[in-house]
Amino acid sequence: MKAGIRTGVDRALRWSPAQVAFRWRADRTLAVLAYHGIEDADRFEQHVAFFRRHMRPIGLEAVIEAARGGPSLPRRALLLTFDDGDRSLIDVVMPTLREHGLPGVAFVIPGLLDSATPFWWDEVEDLVRTGGHPRGFEGRRPGELVSILKRLPTGERVRVIDELRRSSPVSPTPTPQLARDDLVSLEGAGIEIGNHTQSHVSLARSSHREAVDEIVRAHDVLTTALEHPPRALAYPNGDWDPRAEETLRGLGYEAAFLFDHRIQPVPPREPLRISRLRVGDATGMDRLRIILSGLHPAVHRLRGLS
Repeated sequence: MKAGIRTGVDRALRWSPAQVAFRWRADRTLAVLAYHGIEDADRFEQHVAFFRRHMRPIGLEAVIEAARGGPSLPRRALLLTFDDGDRSLIDVVMPTLREHGLPGVAFVIPGLLDSATPFWWDEVEDLVRTGGHPRGFEGRRPGELVSILKRLPTGERVRVIDELRRSSPVSPTPTPQLARDDLVSLEGAGIEIGNHTQSHVSLARSSHREAVDEIVRAHDVLTTALEHPPRALAYPNGDWDPRAEETLRGLGYEAAFLFDHRIQPVPPREPLRISRLRVGDATGMDRLRIILSGLHPAVHRLRGLS
């Protein structure tokens, strides 16, 4: 859908009777927003200002306590989460949330800490653009190949990326990542740090041993860096897996998050399978409103996109 048409649809839905009905129902649910990197600081500031005026932002502790049968969440409850650990957490997210007094949760990839290694999906796109051509995937557009690789078993994905590196005449662009000290700074500013696996693999497409290793290694690194164990995980790509959930229970995790673009009932019935809504810094204000109401996720599912 072209941008202009999409904007018009969002505006129509924003002012539709359906939005009124969905908004009324959403007052009694939990909206967990899933951001990634933030490039447009001004738009993110607009989002956060809106949240402070119209929502009731809460921290992870309130969600965990509600799931345990503790105090109920307020109406229009909102939890902000950020996946991957992009440097914008330090440059944009932390100062913006601190200015507005909002908490959040950042799910980081410990295998990238203190490095200049790009996220593997960014590296794949970079390598394809510079002439990389893995066997069996010739002619694939950069974003298309990333989508395919997310659905492959871990070993096959690693093989394809290795071929890309060998066949590309240009090395991938270095990407400064978070440092361990940054994690402490983020938590000091009210942004709790969570586990996003050691190298961002699809747990559902990994062997049992690989899945456990990815969770436990990341858990150990974060425990050392933070001087306390993390208590929440976001499943990479939203790929929930029962073996992963069993591992999380054994490690004492109290919350884990999907990427399914759904409103979360209150209290969370499955604290290791909490739904989240997909959003980004490029999301317009009309779309943000219909995402928070649950109308956009409902339309998304009707179109067969979720």
